[in-house]
Amino acid sequence: MSADVSDNAGSGFGATTSGPVPAIVLVRPQMGENIGAAARAMLNFGLDRMRLVAPRDGWPNPKAVAMASGAGRVLDGAGVFDDLGAALADCDYVFATTARGRELAKPVLSPERAMEQARALTAAGKRVGVMFGPERAGLENEDIARANAIVTFPVNPEFFSLNLAQSVLLLGYEWRRQGGEVAHEVLANTTFASGVEVEKLADHWEAELDRAGFYFPETKAAGMKLVLRNMWSRLGLTKSDVQRFHGMLRQVLRAREAGDD
Repeated sequence: MSADVSDNAGSGFGATTSGPVPAIVLVRPQMGENIGAAARAMLNFGLDRMRLVAPRDGWPNPKAVAMASGAGRVLDGAGVFDDLGAALADCDYVFATTARGRELAKPVLSPERAMEQARALTAAGKRVGVMFGPERAGLENEDIARANAIVTFPVNPEFFSLNLAQSVLLLGYEWRRQGGEVAHEVLANTTFASGVEVEKLADHWEAELDRAGFYFPETKAAGMKLVLRNMWSRLGLTKSDVQRFHGMLRQVLRAREAGDD
């Protein structure tokens, strides 16, 4: 069920729009109707890069097509992935929309600030993803750990539950409202590491720290690994940063092995 990350008619940047746009990543969506409604909300505001991660009822879904009502081309171009890592593999920067996850140290942005940053990044040629969680409970901490920043909506604290399509519409509106060229000069010369490069770096360090007995006691190992994964994604690493961290760890291991001889 996995798909190539170059979604939407080969360009990977939104073939039905006039320029690069963020990828809207629906993580484990449960109802076809909500996927279709999200597609309508996206196309209303010029977003056409949809990615679906493990949709509960499979894909394609006739209920999604019926609900899309004219936005079927968004569904036709959607990438479908078995896991979140594959869906985010080519993204340089990822936002997670959630009212939770505050226990993970990340920047927390308003929709306005997030889409301002997204426009700057895409205008500089970077690939941006925006994650939305499943309808019942939203994104899990393991999902949020893969993001660079969190987006929260200024909703009523006594009733903060938003429908999936409503959340997509609010972000789409903010994206469209800002328009214009807002790229920061510093971003144009920055080559961010892709999602898969950051994940491989996290794998490298996690494996070696595991061998060194860092994750102790065992009952806390899963939480410690999650915190470190969250740290790697939060840092906004460049390709050069990733190479340096790999090199630093390799050199430490060489020195340790030489000392054991």
